Amino acid sequence: MVTKVDIQGVPTELRESAYQYISNEIRPNSALNLTLYNIFNTKNGKYKTEKIRQVGEPPHILDSSLVDLSALQIQRFLQTKGYFKAHVSPQIETNKKKTHIHFLVEKDTLFRVGNIETEFDNRHIELIYHTEVEPFSKVKTNEPYDMDRLVALREALYMSARDKGYYDYLRQHMRVAIDTTKTRYFADLKIQVSSSDDTLRVYKINDVRLVIHTQDQLVGSNIPADTIGEVLFTDYTNQYKAKPLMRYMFLKKGENYSLANENISYDRLYETNGFRNVRINYEKVDSSRLNVTYELIPRALMSNQIEGEYTFSSGMRGFNVGNTFSHRNIFGGSELLELKVRYGLLFDPRLAGSLSQKIFNNDFQAGVNLVVPRMLLPFGWGNAGRYGLPKTTFSTSLQIFNQDQTYSNRYLINTLNYSWWQNPNLQHSYTPIVVEYRAGKFDENFRNELLEEGYQLYIASNDRQYFGLGAQYAITWNNNKLQKLDDFSFFRGAIDLSGNTLGLLSSIFNFRKNDDDSKTLFGVTYLQYFKGEVDYRLYRYLGGNKQVVFRFNGGAIVPYGNNSRLLIFEKSFYAGGMNGMRAWQARTLGPGNYNRSSIREELRRNLRNLDQLGELKLETNLEYRFRIWNNFFGAKLNGATFLDMGNIWLLRENELNRGGLFKFDRFFSQVAIGTGVGLRFDMDYFTIRLDTGLKLKDPQFEGKDQWVIQHLFDLGPFKRAYYDTHKPDRYGLFQFNFGVGMPF
Repeated sequence: MVTKVDIQGVPTELRESAYQYISNEIRPNSALNLTLYNIFNTKNGKYKTEKIRQVGEPPHILDSSLVDLSALQIQRFLQTKGYFKAHVSPQIETNKKKTHIHFLVEKDTLFRVGNIETEFDNRHIELIYHTEVEPFSKVKTNEPYDMDRLVALREALYMSARDKGYYDYLRQHMRVAIDTTKTRYFADLKIQVSSSDDTLRVYKINDVRLVIHTQDQLVGSNIPADTIGEVLFTDYTNQYKAKPLMRYMFLKKGENYSLANENISYDRLYETNGFRNVRINYEKVDSSRLNVTYELIPRALMSNQIEGEYTFSSGMRGFNVGNTFSHRNIFGGSELLELKVRYGLLFDPRLAGSLSQKIFNNDFQAGVNLVVPRMLLPFGWGNAGRYGLPKTTFSTSLQIFNQDQTYSNRYLINTLNYSWWQNPNLQHSYTPIVVEYRAGKFDENFRNELLEEGYQLYIASNDRQYFGLGAQYAITWNNNKLQKLDDFSFFRGAIDLSGNTLGLLSSIFNFRKNDDDSKTLFGVTYLQYFKGEVDYRLYRYLGGNKQVVFRFNGGAIVPYGNNSRLLIFEKSFYAGGMNGMRAWQARTLGPGNYNRSSIREELRRNLRNLDQLGELKLETNLEYRFRIWNNFFGAKLNGATFLDMGNIWLLRENELNRGGLFKFDRFFSQVAIGTGVGLRFDMDYFTIRLDTGLKLKDPQFEGKDQWVIQHLFDLGPFKRAYYDTHKPDRYGLFQFNFGVGMPF
């Protein structure tokens, strides 16, 4: 049985790609898959010869013919990368029925591109090549020879010619002759494109037809086509309207055929999320005209999804259960209606009594979303959709939250959002209407305790009702590149404004004031604030599967006018968690130098996750990512090391959070520093992530004591001393984070 395979002598950046040319049948088994196979296909210590179940994978047994074939495939691959004289020799070591296979590579010297000569039969294709393809090609003299670059060159000419209407142009029209005999370690290229002027024509679109089939069959009964504009429309389901879909049919009557328009049509129609199959077929009318037929097969009209999770953190336990109902064509234009319900509960198993007596908090949420795949604006503005599907989203959600003997919250928000693409990399999101209502209330006994402690400001900011009317805007750059190994930058900026319109109206109509001199609308105080946040990332590709990522995340919220003295709880920033300061649990860092020992034990227990919020956030992250194992239980195992720095702060003094005020002269002493390592299991469609964070510097302490890493090897006494002054909080240098997807 093959238990180990390696390749020696291959350049690091080509090692993973070369490994893919080794036959699957002689690669080491996935331990999990082999175990499953053995469970179902062995009897009395022997493999079955009949009634074999297709579970897992059988043991990969040495096959010398496949070893030789794999060596040849690796050698050919290296030749496509410019190592024309490469030679691969396999070596086999067998001991106790276990085999190690070594592929030894003698790669010799890398060839570079020499002279480049071109020859065309068609002057129109030649013009396209020299004006639209050649200037952007990576096939250049003195550059390393790489067949992938030649393939990309052929693909670029194919795309450009077809975009110009040359429907009959084929990739096979381009051939490249390679001569390595003239100059030592240089490959001369002759690019030949054979496509005569007589055989190539620019095609125009003649008739356009849209056909929507049923889910069961591609061809339905004969139904006469309706004429909608210049499109012949047939709907065998009787559930769709033509005009909303015609917006994203970019091959239009009277225009030249274009492969780019064909691809965009596929992309936009699939993005409506209403169709499981989209086909665009062509029929030649004559030597220069095409009939186009769009054939769409809908997805199931309705679906229901139930989700659940069990959570555990810092001794607490809990669960979340959610249900989402979807209707994908509620008004006939592929609109998506979603009805969501979610309930979560958190309890402390260390407390005495029944489960109901151990509940710490519970959270109920319900929401309705309507996503319309177009911009509902006058004159059809923003509906071009060439770079992405424009959307209009109506959203309503309600949250009912209760924390035992502490706090309850009722929160209702309604929004209208528009999102659209300005170019392939730049996306806008504008929410002109954000209407929200919140009613927060402290437990009466807990409220009295806060009053006795002097936390009137904290009571005022949380134990109240408010009404908000505002708008939001966000811009995102290069979101589509986040999964790529490349050099690029990412940016997202967001602005959230509330109360400007109401502030203007109050000055005109003289709104009433309540007891604390705040202006009200319908008897409820209204919000006025400005919030801004930026997320900038720099990605650098180091070859192979190595990448370095730098990230800066910052934001500020400034209440003004009607609530200039109050921190807005729901809009506040927090630090810690799996996507930020990973050495800290979410909502347990900051603000500033705040130390929870400054409040008494009962308050520490009841204020957990409520007192560590801020109005200013500054955070940087540096992460190095690399490949560990190409096949780990069927997944690619990646690793990461990281360094996180940052914190949150208050912009005004708060008696509860002593030391939380941002101060320039104390900035470094208020910055937390954490490091750690992570494992990422890349399953192709999603990534499972496990990060372990280690605290280096904790700003809740003073002076040299902030460098908590010094207690790494005497952690017991330090943790006991911390618990004595911070009950019921416990201290840990390490924080484990489990999640799905990358942190950034």
